[in-house]
Amino acid sequence: MSDTATVRTLGGAPRLWAEFLLIFLALPLVMAFAMSPDIMWSALTGVTIGSVLLLFFTPGFCWRSLIEGRLVADWRFALLFVVGTSAIAGALVLWLAPWRLLSLPLNATDLWIRVMILYPFLSALPQEIVYRVLFFERYGHLFPNVRIAILINAFCFGLAHLFFMNWPALILTTMGGLIFAWAYARKRSFGFACLLHALGGQIIFTSGLGIYFYHGAA
Repeated sequence: MSDTATVRTLGGAPRLWAEFLLIFLALPLVMAFAMSPDIMWSALTGVTIGSVLLLFFTPGFCWRSLIEGRLVADWRFALLFVVGTSAIAGALVLWLAPWRLLSLPLNATDLWIRVMILYPFLSALPQEIVYRVLFFERYGHLFPNVRIAILINAFCFGLAHLFFMNWPALILTTMGGLIFAWAYARKRSFGFACLLHALGGQIIFTSGLGIYFYHGAA
């Protein structure tokens, strides 16, 4: 994945590393330790807008590429993901907060329906633009191969959820990041990455683990 010519075209490795560390390391730490939850949603929106602008100035990137891959690039894996995520989420709820099992669909059905409808568009989609498209298309050339890039991407995705300040959120998002990065980088499908991300989030909130993924306005 290392491409000296591409890195040079993008402004050189020092500049790219500076951007990368600012977006994927410094910003999550500031969000976790120095930012009020009241402005968290505005910050996340700003990051998404900034990522879109950076992609417009990324040579070789074409927005059309985001709709070229198959939405379900691997049916068997998608089914396995849904079953596995449901099992893990259910087990964690029963272990950590059994009284929360299916609490959202059972006790707040209207809210649950809104979450199911809006989560793919307001949460999964913008996160995939930042953590998969921007990460791989602009900064992927900094890493020696795609395997290392996927591992680092998973770490960064988990770090982005540090502001929730609980270990279930960190572990689940890191695991999810590994899968979503694989879907984007290996299966070459933005749609598949978004689909898996959306399904994962919907399962999390349906199961009752949503209490670990809520932080004020965010």
